[in-house]
Amino acid sequence: MRSSFPLSVSVGLVALLSLSACGFSGEAGKSSQAADLDQRIVVDNFRAPVADWALESDAAYILSLSGCLETLTRYDETQGKIVPSLATEWKQVSDLEWDFTLREGVKFQDGAALDAKAVVTSLQNVLDAEVPARAFSPKVVKAVKAIDDHTVRVTTPTESPLVPYRLASVNTGVLSPAAFKGDTVDPFGHCTGPFTPVSEKPKQSLTLDRNEDYWGGQVKLAGAEIRFITDGATRTAQVQTGEADVSLSIPVSGLAALESDSKVKVLKADSPRTATLYMNNGKAPFDDVEFRKAVRSALDLDALAASVYEGAAIPASGPFAPSEPWAIEGAQTPKQDVDAAKKLLASAGYTASRPLEIIAIVERAEFADVATVIQENLKAVGVPVKIQTKEYAAVEPDLLSGNYDMVLSQRNRLIDIADPIGFLTADYTCDGTYNLSHFCNAEYDKKIAQAATTADAEARYKLYAEAGQILQDQAVNVWLVNEQAIDAVRTDLQAHVQDPLARYVLRAETAKSGS
Repeated sequence: MRSSFPLSVSVGLVALLSLSACGFSGEAGKSSQAADLDQRIVVDNFRAPVADWALESDAAYILSLSGCLETLTRYDETQGKIVPSLATEWKQVSDLEWDFTLREGVKFQDGAALDAKAVVTSLQNVLDAEVPARAFSPKVVKAVKAIDDHTVRVTTPTESPLVPYRLASVNTGVLSPAAFKGDTVDPFGHCTGPFTPVSEKPKQSLTLDRNEDYWGGQVKLAGAEIRFITDGATRTAQVQTGEADVSLSIPVSGLAALESDSKVKVLKADSPRTATLYMNNGKAPFDDVEFRKAVRSALDLDALAASVYEGAAIPASGPFAPSEPWAIEGAQTPKQDVDAAKKLLASAGYTASRPLEIIAIVERAEFADVATVIQENLKAVGVPVKIQTKEYAAVEPDLLSGNYDMVLSQRNRLIDIADPIGFLTADYTCDGTYNLSHFCNAEYDKKIAQAATTADAEARYKLYAEAGQILQDQAVNVWLVNEQAIDAVRTDLQAHVQDPLARYVLRAETAKSGS
């Protein structure tokens, strides 16, 4: 019998995600002013749920950052490892089976007890979804069942050392069985977290009240409102005026004003997030590797980072940041080479005809300017480009179906699970469920399949680097800049801990000082 509690990642990942504040429930951000238990706060988030409240969708992130949805395990940013949450311990009982022991005394907000049957109902709902969550799908999880009232067994189709990571994904958050009685998932009153949602304005906001019976102890805030504001300038303005207490994902253009405001604190953290120019490898002219390399050679990433990002991001050297333990050894930022780009275009047999289209996602305010820079760079080598700005939800179906040329977006490599296997599988394998690039390579798939069953972290990271080298050699996309997570909070907010992965914002210890 093999035990894997706690399951840790390397020192490199700890450095990547380490924060200056304390952990999930410590004394982070403690103020000399007394907390006012009657206070409510406003959080400006950069996206809204797009699939009702289905747990397999990005709606799970909203429920998690809102302090409603909790998981069996949790990735602790400061320790760089998986720690207990609704489960207190876990162990691998055979090559394909993991048992999770549930925390006793936990109740859902509707009064029902958290037991193994309830957990299985919630997890099975995700597995049975028409489009399952990338971190928890039938491809990686064969079955979940209750062994007894307090033990849940997860069975995998092949040996997997990363099951505890998968159970920390927000998509595996647990709701009461009552949440699944209707045609759609209903999280209202059916979570276990410190805050319970009580009302919503679809696509606009979610209102929450304190969970008076929270298993984790006293909840300091009376409640909160999560606002869904895609415009970065609006999020910046609202935290500065005090209309919002927390604004997530602040655009670089708003930093100067916020950093000079004594009533606002700007929080920055290294983030495994890279702004990327996705190219549709399944569609001409991007189906030719020489053309994709020409696009890469035409771009000036150093100038892009210095101008649009004002030095708040660093030019990318590939699909990973240099600080990550799975980074490609010796990788360098591609340098602009106009002559090389023109030769590559000639080799690809490219002749300018229709303008190629770049879609700039409006949720990232800087992408409109990034698109303009890329447009000028490509014009200089004879590739005409037009720009469209759209909300991500509006374009995702076309991206997934391959009905696009290029799109500017950003992807957090640890957002599905806190290990890049989720990102590398979903985004680039032939059967990847989020393969926007429409890339398929047998050698790449073989390395990812091998990594998925490799328990030794160092050996697994080496395979990730080798897979990343294939992506770089094939110029699958142009990885532009490695970004920071930038949030802003009012200075009277107490015990707020920034999460670079934007999973946890409202916590039991979050408080606001009295006026």
